[in-house]
Amino acid sequence: MKKQKNKLAGLQKRKAIAGYIFIAPFIIGFLVFMVKPFFQSLYMSFCNVEIGAGTFNPVWAGLENYKRAFTIDPEFTRLLVEEISRMVVDSLAIMVFSFFVALILNQKFKGRAFVRAIFFLPVILSSGVILGLETDNSLMAQLQVAIEESTGGVSITAAVEDILRTAGVGVRAFETVFEIIDNIYDIAISSGIQIIIFLSGLQTISASMYEAADIEGCTKWESLWKITFPMISSMFLVNWIYTVIDFCMRSDNEVIDKITTVMTEQINYGFASAMTWVYFVIVIVFVGISSLIISKGVYYYD
Repeated sequence: MKKQKNKLAGLQKRKAIAGYIFIAPFIIGFLVFMVKPFFQSLYMSFCNVEIGAGTFNPVWAGLENYKRAFTIDPEFTRLLVEEISRMVVDSLAIMVFSFFVALILNQKFKGRAFVRAIFFLPVILSSGVILGLETDNSLMAQLQVAIEESTGGVSITAAVEDILRTAGVGVRAFETVFEIIDNIYDIAISSGIQIIIFLSGLQTISASMYEAADIEGCTKWESLWKITFPMISSMFLVNWIYTVIDFCMRSDNEVIDKITTVMTEQINYGFASAMTWVYFVIVIVFVGISSLIISKGVYYYD
């Protein structure tokens, strides 16, 4: 018994060492390239930065930049609330979409590998130069105009939304749902990594567990909640953190656009740093609280 425990402890130790080796490049890169700018940005958020000839001189200003962000600037607070709200809605939509797509892709059917490649393709399309071609493409813009003209400007979702708004039925809830439907392309293009992670978790579930459930008379719905969800619950936590962080780095994030404008066009590094740290702290707190809530329902198994 003692030898078995020692072997298990040795195996866990080797796994831990392998894990540290894999993340070592990130840790080294963070320590070498990120630590100094990280604290430098924090210091600048409390300063008015005077730009000179090839140099900058931070002059201590206390909480002046933070007061300006919340009480003087007319846009920052509004953009912050809008982007946090959009982050919550979009992240939940991405989680639901990626999970059910992973369930479909985990089934056995002809051409499964090809279909999986198609769903992972947005990850490639949403990176680097290809993203720039997609967001600034005159051909795609002309195609969109042609489609709108050919359909007479009729939008089914807009028509249904107008009907429900006129009837006064759950206006705000339906607006959120239709907003998600209208943004289904953005949701799909942001779900590639999450689908792969969910799919890898689904493939670790033994088929014998489902066979035993079928013998006991469980329905597919009951198997989903009693077997599938608990067995891949840890993947929900990983995907949630990744999705929230990924949203904060998107090119259409208006808070980031605001910070970039203040930094590059107004050359106000102190104020830009203060807004950055406000946004950073809010996101970190949100990730921490939501992760704590999700972790309460995570089922860990050997």
